[in-house]
Amino acid sequence: MLNQHSFVRWVNNLSPVQILLFFYLIAVVISTALLALPVAHQEGVDIPFIDILFTAVSAFSVTGLSTITVADTLSTTGIIFLAVILQLGAIGVMAIGTLIWIALGKKIGLKERRLIMTDQNQTHFEGMVRLIIQIIYVLFIIEFIFFVILGLYYLQYYPTVQESFLHSFFSTISAITNGGFDITGESLHLYRNDYFIQFMHILLIIFGAIGFPVLVEVKEFLLSKKEDRKYMRFSLFTKVTTITFFFLVVIGTIFIYLLDMNHFFAGKSWHESLFYSLFQSVTTRSAGLSTMDVNLLTEQNHLFMSVLMFIGASPSSAGGGIRTTTFALVIIFIITYARGGRNIRLFKREVYEEDLLKAVTVTLMAFIFVVFSLLILLIVEPFPIMQLLFEVTSAFGTVGLSLGVTSELTTFSKIILMVLMFIGRIGILTFLFTFKTRKQNGKVHYPKEKIIIG
Repeated sequence: MLNQHSFVRWVNNLSPVQILLFFYLIAVVISTALLALPVAHQEGVDIPFIDILFTAVSAFSVTGLSTITVADTLSTTGIIFLAVILQLGAIGVMAIGTLIWIALGKKIGLKERRLIMTDQNQTHFEGMVRLIIQIIYVLFIIEFIFFVILGLYYLQYYPTVQESFLHSFFSTISAITNGGFDITGESLHLYRNDYFIQFMHILLIIFGAIGFPVLVEVKEFLLSKKEDRKYMRFSLFTKVTTITFFFLVVIGTIFIYLLDMNHFFAGKSWHESLFYSLFQSVTTRSAGLSTMDVNLLTEQNHLFMSVLMFIGASPSSAGGGIRTTTFALVIIFIITYARGGRNIRLFKREVYEEDLLKAVTVTLMAFIFVVFSLLILLIVEPFPIMQLLFEVTSAFGTVGLSLGVTSELTTFSKIILMVLMFIGRIGILTFLFTFKTRKQNGKVHYPKEKIIIG
């Protein structure tokens, strides 16, 4: 009883961010335990614990980097476990917790709302529970629609209805959660000439990466009465996120093609080049699924894709990286400062200085994490720098694309990648705020003095 009281007292002394991090660690432990069960493995298959842990972290952080081949190692039960972990990782532990609280008739108090707000990267308490319910509602509707469509379409690829809908079930969840896992053994290479399947997966990846609040706002706009729509205003977050997201998709498609137009794309038809480039641009941002062997692309393209993976998806989504809004604010700030301006204005709105400070902090810390991790891997691994950079940015961006060296890394390097995947999933700010103390800076101010910069 004493230990129980001590544990409760310890939890109560934690900040919301620290409690959230603790919940995520518990979720990783549970995920590892599920994947370690013998029933989750195919008969006669023995998976080392480090690879089970790596797969669990990769799945929960919806990354997709893997040291095992899912199709050859996990049973149908294991595949279902993996899909559940992907779903939980994408939505977040507090979203699932909110559903459980509501189902049990529990009152969601101020502390719980703070946790939900932190988990969903929101800035205010108002409407938190409603937002969670709306997110889950929209995601499940989208998943069900695509599950049925792909399940029926896959009948031409697989001999039985059960197999067809199993592939539909897993690929739908893997794509919308931006998980990047597959049960074909070769990602989406099997469908490299099937543009319908590719387009369906592109839509799912975008739904999972563009930001759940964006989906909720669009849903409310589409379902509102026609006369009410002219009074509706999309939030600044939705406007900046959507424009930045699709700008990066277009730029990514163009550059991925241009950097390999005389190499991988040489001799290919316009529609093959378009779908290879488009799919790779979309999936490189967070999903990790692929219709080609990325090893066939040039090193220039690998470097460019590493930049896309570093940027990642949007906030409050299934993706990782520094996020699209962070990238947009930093770029606009640089342009504004170069022109002699101080304040950032977007769509007749002025951006808070605190948000700009967060964006710069996230970008700088992410760069430090990636470079430091790369240096460590260069010391302990024999692989070229480009291959290791690709793995590091893929882990941090929770993407899951690989140049084929993940399974050959040492245990120490796998741990480094697991840490990066975990940080990429919870976000840089959440990770940094776990070290925040309750101590205030006080009201004492010292004289200011200029420092020479640049």
